[in-house]
Amino acid sequence: MTGALLATSDLHVGYAENQAVVDRLRPGSDDDWLIVAGDVSERFEDIARVLRVLSERFAKVVWAPGNHELWTPPDDPVQLRGDARYRALVDLCRGLGVSTPEDPYPVWTGPGGPVAVAPLFLLYDYTFRPRGTTTKAAALAAAHAAGVVCTDEYLLHPDPYPDRDSWCRARLAVTEARLAALDPAVRTVLVNHFPLRRDPTYVLRHPEFALWCGTEHTADWHRRFNAAAVVYGHLHIPRTTRTDGVPFHEVSLGYPREWAPRGAPTPLRRILPAAPAATVLPAPAAAARPAPRFAVRL
Repeated sequence: MTGALLATSDLHVGYAENQAVVDRLRPGSDDDWLIVAGDVSERFEDIARVLRVLSERFAKVVWAPGNHELWTPPDDPVQLRGDARYRALVDLCRGLGVSTPEDPYPVWTGPGGPVAVAPLFLLYDYTFRPRGTTTKAAALAAAHAAGVVCTDEYLLHPDPYPDRDSWCRARLAVTEARLAALDPAVRTVLVNHFPLRRDPTYVLRHPEFALWCGTEHTADWHRRFNAAAVVYGHLHIPRTTRTDGVPFHEVSLGYPREWAPRGAPTPLRRILPAAPAATVLPAPAAAARPAPRFAVRL
């Protein structure tokens, strides 16, 4: 196998400008694989349409859900909520030949391989709290006071779990067991919509939003599970950093108002083969982050 292992996320095709970017996405080789690390869209039919097109263009597509896929917008004909919506998306992907967090991890054997590409679905548990804030309730109160509240609080339903952090704990238990069962000699590419570590959130313009960005439980997973690379999105701050020698790739496209000032977007990031040198990219200027408002849609 030749080709490359590529990644993107946060395509948000509800925006016409983003749909035009997706329409132009093409592999550079017939052997290219594509990781889609969540937030294709919030509408079920749009998710299905985009994943179908990408699965026809790329040799393999690997998908991990974002928070937007799990929303139940009132105008979406598919009114499934919580885990039922997630399971319907998994069934959709399987019908398209797209790998999901519920399937055996596909093994990339091209340049830079072999690695097990592990799409994860973990959610968040409100443990990325502002310094000095010791409880979830206090952190949420501070976020409401600042006017920075993720739309998940209104559209991402945890059914049948009592809350999103309970759903996160259940997903952590299942996923950790699966990863621990891998041969420890097998290298992995860990793919999650939300960052596995808290430090990427330190550059957020509005630090209150970190509450909806991950869990402290996964801070050492890149070491525990022999990661050759980690892929994530959600923050809309595309860059590559390194921790313990492992590249962490934030691969989001984001909203047009975010990427337009940077010029024509390049939403496909090469994960393998790895770049010849460690490249650490700074975060975009703080002005590129969304202004505070009652509900932040990232």
